[in-house]
Parts: sequence; structure tokens; C-alpha cells
Amino acid sequence: MKYINAKILLPDDLVKELQTYIQGGYIYVPTDQTQQKRWGEVSGYRQELKLRNDRITEEYRQGASIEHLAEEYCLSLSAIRKIIYQK
Repeated sequence: MKYINAKILLPDDLVKELQTYIQGGYIYVPTDQTQQKRWGEVSGYRQELKLRNDRITEEYRQGASIEHLAEEYCLSLSAIRKIIYQK
């Protein structure tokens, strides 16, 4: 997490108000829950895993064995089973 000087970011009146509560310390401002993104949404990794899992499921439906898929995708047999049976 990167710290930002409040004087740079906030209006002077707000900085003075905050100083009545805390001076020279750190304060964490949490993300608004309505705007918070789920894991992997910012980086795109969630979508990447979905595409991979869709490929695994499709290959299985076309006849690939669970053992082959585990080897090809470097996943355990149980991980492949979870992916296949969740669809």
C-alpha cells in the first residue's frame, strides 16, 4: 500500500478537521464495498482462469482423460475433477 500526504490529496479544511483526531499518524480509508472488486478482476486473472477452465471442460467432453488434462495443465487430478464437475 502506498501512503499519500493528506495535504496533497485533500482540501485544507478537511486536513485541519482530520488533525483534530490524528496528527502525524497513519489512517486507513477502506474501499467502499459497492465499488470493491473481487479477487482477480483488476489484473484479469479471474477471466484467464475461467477461459482455462472452459478449455479443460471442453477437452474433457471431447474425450480427453482426466490424467491427460492433469499432465497438460500441470494440475492435480482432484483439481481437474473439480473444474469438470462444477460445470
